[in-house]
Amino acid sequence: MPDAQKHLLIVEDEAPLRTAIAEQLADRGYRVEQADSGEQALQKLADFAYDIIITDLRLPGIDGSAVVEAAVERYPHIIAIVVTGFGTVKDAVEAIKRGAWDFVSKPFQIDELLHVLDAAIEQRRLKSENAYLRAQLEERYRFEGIVGKSRPMKLLFQLLETVAPTNSTILITGETGTGKEVIARAIHHSSGRRMHRFVALNCSAIPETLLEAELFGHVRGAFTGAVGNRQGRLEQAHKGTLFLDEVGTMSTALQMKLLRVLQEREFERVGDSNTTKVDVRVIAATNSDLTRMIAAGEFREDLFYRLNVIPVLVPPLRDRKEDIPLLVQYFLDLIQRERYAASERRVTDRGIAERGAVAADRGGKAAAERAPMTMSQEA
Repeated sequence: MPDAQKHLLIVEDEAPLRTAIAEQLADRGYRVEQADSGEQALQKLADFAYDIIITDLRLPGIDGSAVVEAAVERYPHIIAIVVTGFGTVKDAVEAIKRGAWDFVSKPFQIDELLHVLDAAIEQRRLKSENAYLRAQLEERYRFEGIVGKSRPMKLLFQLLETVAPTNSTILITGETGTGKEVIARAIHHSSGRRMHRFVALNCSAIPETLLEAELFGHVRGAFTGAVGNRQGRLEQAHKGTLFLDEVGTMSTALQMKLLRVLQEREFERVGDSNTTKVDVRVIAATNSDLTRMIAAGEFREDLFYRLNVIPVLVPPLRDRKEDIPLLVQYFLDLIQRERYAASERRVTDRGIAERGAVAADRGGKAAAERAPMTMSQEA
């Protein structure tokens, strides 16, 4: 017997058949309502979220296929079963394409309908259970969009959960492509500053002559081309988080000015004598060996200790190979949802998954294995 809370709508213009089906299903624990036309069915669907709809295809006015399409569009998890007459199997197949779960052909025994109904309910239950378990696994192996189940990643997640709510300065180290900016964004979105801006600055991508103005801003006339006052990244990140990528490429002169920001929480725009106070959390990242640079006189030791309050090391993928299947599935899911519309500024592992998805689309069998099953396959 089904769950007594399952609500079922029968749509059939032949009153004797509709009543007979309703009585049989009510005896088996379903809460049954009836409609004698497509129009009445749509009215009922507008007022109530049914679990199941059983509809004849041939109805006066609005036909059963249109009812199915409207029901599935409004309630994606509804189970729709269509009843066909002689010679309407082609129409039933069309209804399945529009969202029906399965069909039965007239004349039929009630046991045949019950078998189809029970199979559909069981398939839906398994599908929901699988989705729930998958969501639980994803939650277990994820931190703000970062995926991994290996020991290094579990330790990283534990560290991030601890440090994210604080205001401590963080230094993220790791090889190129390990996702240092992704880590920084995750920290920001898990912190008390998440309602304010996350501002990123790649120190290696901007010429040294412009980096100071980009970081601190400038006033009109500070240099050739400075036609007006301009906020720097520090001011833009006020109350939020400033992410300094490849901080090791900064000149020693600029390092000294950054050190003052970390110590005093103040700075001057280029060409300005007025001091500006700032409330910002700094997260820095580098793929360089800063200790070696300190020994070589290329990086200030005092700045290093100011940045390295909380050190975060991001392990490369080769040290966590057990994460590869999880990453591939995560990126394939992401690609299917976004269809390449998302920002390309992601962990570079995503490129592998994108190429695999494109190759699968061209490869036929792989695409079929990856694509969701149709209703007829699942039933």
